[in-house]
Amino acid sequence: MFLAYSTKPIDDNLKKLVDEIEAHSPSLSVLAARQFRYSLRQTQVEVNIKEPRQFNVLEEFIIRAAIEFQPSPTEDELASVLGLDSVFIKTTTATLRSLQTLSATSPLTVTPEGRSFYEKGSVPQPPYPIQINAIIDPLSDKITFQSESLNETPITLPDLADFITIDNTIADIASLPLEEIKKSLQASGLALHVPEEGKIVTSFKVLSLTQKIWRKISLFIIFDALEDKLSIQIRNGKQILESASNWLEVLHTEGKISLQSLCKLSIETIHLEREANLLQKNTEIEARLENIRKKALETATKASGEVDKYKALGEAVQLRDGQISQAFSEILNLAKSQLLIYSPWVNQAVVNENFIALLQKLANRGVWILIGHGILQRQEDEDKSITPEVEKKLRAIKTPDGLPSVQIFWLGDSHVKEVIVDKEIHICGSHNWLSYRGDYLPRGESVYKVTIPHQVQEAYEFLANRFQNHAKKLWQNALANRDYKLAVESLCVWGALGMEDIALQKIEQNNWLELLPVWLNVALQGLRSKNIQPDSASFKTALSLLSQVSLEEVFIESLQEKWRKVIGAIAINNPETALNLLSDQVWAQFIRLKIVQESDSANDFILYRI
Repeated sequence: MFLAYSTKPIDDNLKKLVDEIEAHSPSLSVLAARQFRYSLRQTQVEVNIKEPRQFNVLEEFIIRAAIEFQPSPTEDELASVLGLDSVFIKTTTATLRSLQTLSATSPLTVTPEGRSFYEKGSVPQPPYPIQINAIIDPLSDKITFQSESLNETPITLPDLADFITIDNTIADIASLPLEEIKKSLQASGLALHVPEEGKIVTSFKVLSLTQKIWRKISLFIIFDALEDKLSIQIRNGKQILESASNWLEVLHTEGKISLQSLCKLSIETIHLEREANLLQKNTEIEARLENIRKKALETATKASGEVDKYKALGEAVQLRDGQISQAFSEILNLAKSQLLIYSPWVNQAVVNENFIALLQKLANRGVWILIGHGILQRQEDEDKSITPEVEKKLRAIKTPDGLPSVQIFWLGDSHVKEVIVDKEIHICGSHNWLSYRGDYLPRGESVYKVTIPHQVQEAYEFLANRFQNHAKKLWQNALANRDYKLAVESLCVWGALGMEDIALQKIEQNNWLELLPVWLNVALQGLRSKNIQPDSASFKTALSLLSQVSLEEVFIESLQEKWRKVIGAIAINNPETALNLLSDQVWAQFIRLKIVQESDSANDFILYRI
């Protein structure tokens, strides 16, 4: 049992957020949660900004004349050319000289800065001042700028600085170089320093003394049972302050802070909670494995005369060390339609040329392959990520019709190591299927080969549900960005899970008819493996969509080819079923879309395909 609130040092007003953290990630347990205050430093600053404006007609003519006329003209010469009083010309050139666009000499000479502005069609204006507020945050060790000043609000909470030495490493604002001020301004998003638009901060000065502003933060001590790791989080509301959290973790690792004094959390409490969490982790999986272990024990203790009868109902057999690798290869070779694998890590030790060749052989005979990997909660935290080379090799495995037969995804947040073949065989245990070959240096590992139908089904539903949820996310992203590649991936996952009807439904609902040829390829793989029945209602639904397709569609040739292949694949073993699909209405659409010739008949078309 996890420790209750009454025994955990958790502030009352943080209990709701603690519940949310633990509900979002069941492997997490918050051991302590406490609020503190800490101080920011606020200083009012004035920055001077120079930005350009568009040329007026006379300014543009003067600068152009100074650049192009040879020799360069004087003000009086330009006034004569334009038929203007020289006063107008001299007033304008005086303005341009004040903006460092023209040099002070005569005849008229354009400065390098003036040439730059001329190319942009603008001239600089005199600098103008803007007053803003500089905020120094010692926890993030950053300076930010904002237009509005922070209000000084009394906060009666413990001062974090009483427990931790907070070094204000940022120097006084007035002593900072201008370039650093410019960078901080850009990072603050105030659009005061935008060099690409010619808007430049030229100088700054401090207007007031630094003011201390108190802010409220929350500190959480969190144990992750999945990673067997203790972490410290600093939050501003619900937002995690990454740099501050990382800094505190470093201090804790170096023994420079005490969790006992910081949040009344003793080492004994941490150990007790760790044991309770580890005992509870992956409860659903462990319960399923325990059932499998019991069945394996029953198998081993059955009298020899009863074994054959027992096997007919399925069995659970334990395999150890050297047996595992051989059994893995043999079981994969048995696959007829579907292979699901979850392995925390994937590397080239297993995914070698022989393994790739095996998966390609399976793909050629109609097997879909789904691979999930990842052990941590966030993909960016993985320290044993799959390499691009290995992932590329796996994704290069294609069906005979050119679709990716292998779909591999980071799913994360799981220690499970499972393989399920055709919903008939389930192997699970401690072996890392795709990162450890197991044919050298035995490590005392064991797995269970399970063929008990209800237990295989239970394992299948658990793993298939994760892949199905991922397919939904892929489809949502594909729709949001109209990303064809992501859409194809989601259709393939649904196809691999035997959910072609859902894939077709999504195409129809979102009027994404360009994906119809892809769906037909998915269906061809299902027919090849006998995972889709020739009389599936999905084929009639797909045929009904032909009325929405124009002969001018860019995908029409692919659609024509795929329908010929699908009807042919059905007709080989079920000519009557194929003929029933080609109703008069469907046949008219086949002729309109030139899938068949007008001179063809449905009977001849079927006979030709057999």
